[in-house]
Formats: sequence, structure tokens, C-alpha cells
Amino acid sequence: MKAIFIAYDQAYGEEIVGVLEENGQRGYTRWEDIRGRGHVDGLPHMGNHAWPAMNAGLLAVVPDDKAAPILEQLRAKDEATPGLGLRAFTWNVEDMI
Repeated sequence: MKAIFIAYDQAYGEEIVGVLEENGQRGYTRWEDIRGRGHVDGLPHMGNHAWPAMNAGLLAVVPDDKAAPILEQLRAKDEATPGLGLRAFTWNVEDMI
């Protein structure tokens, strides 16, 4: 199993959940109104008058074979709209109940 954490601009709306659904992934946990800034050249998303944009975050635990296709679709979205900001990270899940 793989855990995928996705941080993304709220402008993506339900598109990120759509990627999971297209790959047969039902379960996830999502957080709204997350503040942050990209590590390379991303603009701040702070929800204030100077930087009004906000992020969202999503965590899904997926079977190993679903991780790569999900990441490929997310990468394509990020390349199509690089100004929005989208990052995804994976790590191994050793156990779950």
C-alpha cells in the first residue's frame, strides 16, 4: 500500500477527487483552507488580503498498482496549469486496520 498526500490550490475544486475516482480509489481524507507556500517558486497561499488564495490537502492510502497512474494524472494537471500549484508525495504504508 502507498499513502499519497496531495497539496493543491483550491481552484482545482473537485478535479483532484476526480482523479482518484477515475482510478477506482474511493477512500480519502481531505482538508480545506490550508495555508502554505511552494518550496521552489510557488506563490504564498495565506488567505489574507496580500495573498488571498488558499490550498487544500488530501490523503489517500491506495494499493501499490494505483499509485503510479494517479501520480501521472496529477503530474499532467500540474504541467497544464503550473501557476496554480499542485504537489503530491508518496510513502509506503507498513500496516493498517
